[in-house]
Amino acid sequence: MRSALLPLQGRHVAVTGAGGAFGSALLRRLHGQGARLLALTSRPTAVELSDASGQPIPLSSLCWGCGGEAALRDQLLDVDILVINHGVNVHGDRSPAAVERSLEVNALSSWRLVELFLSLPEPAADRPRRELWVNTSEAELMPAVSPLYEISKRLLGQLLSLRSLDQQGPRACRIRRLVLGPFRSALNPIGVMSADFVAGQVIAQVRRGMGLVIVTPNPLTYLLFPLAVLMRRLYFGLTSRII
Repeated sequence: MRSALLPLQGRHVAVTGAGGAFGSALLRRLHGQGARLLALTSRPTAVELSDASGQPIPLSSLCWGCGGEAALRDQLLDVDILVINHGVNVHGDRSPAAVERSLEVNALSSWRLVELFLSLPEPAADRPRRELWVNTSEAELMPAVSPLYEISKRLLGQLLSLRSLDQQGPRACRIRRLVLGPFRSALNPIGVMSADFVAGQVIAQVRRGMGLVIVTPNPLTYLLFPLAVLMRRLYFGLTSRII
């Protein structure tokens, strides 16, 4: 009897922001599920990870930078699942340079990757349909004590809602939204959750087929986010079209 859980065994998964706390934790969890891994990082050194027993995790590592999304096309042709996870938090800085950096990294670069991945040729009939997991963060709707982080993540979330309207049909790319609360990382050293816990919850919810993946200690997020995404989808569907 076929399992109801989404299989990740053998799936080729690429993760941006792979050198960060959540990116690394997610790669380890994906390795535990038997996925083939591609780590995409802006750091000059290759990503190297070990499992719980200290054994190196087999993965490919590729250095890239915001603005260079188009150059990733060939590498993404063989990817089944792209996880868009990179980001920057300028905290209280509201200078013009901080505005530009936040919008470029958190919103525009991610949007370009979304468009690139959705434009790839449809996979062969014997392969599962592609998936796109986008970390918009809880800051898409809730306060994050970082105005530019909130603004840029809200822009990304709105663009993702708009683009999701066009992904129809059994072979269309499946888009999943990752709404993650505060976890400990370089961007948020006082987060209340561990990155490994969050990654484990993400994998568990995705395998159960969730399109809106929420991991947070804030109960309001579980109530408000589904409503906000639904209302946005209805509004965008009524007021927009491809011209």
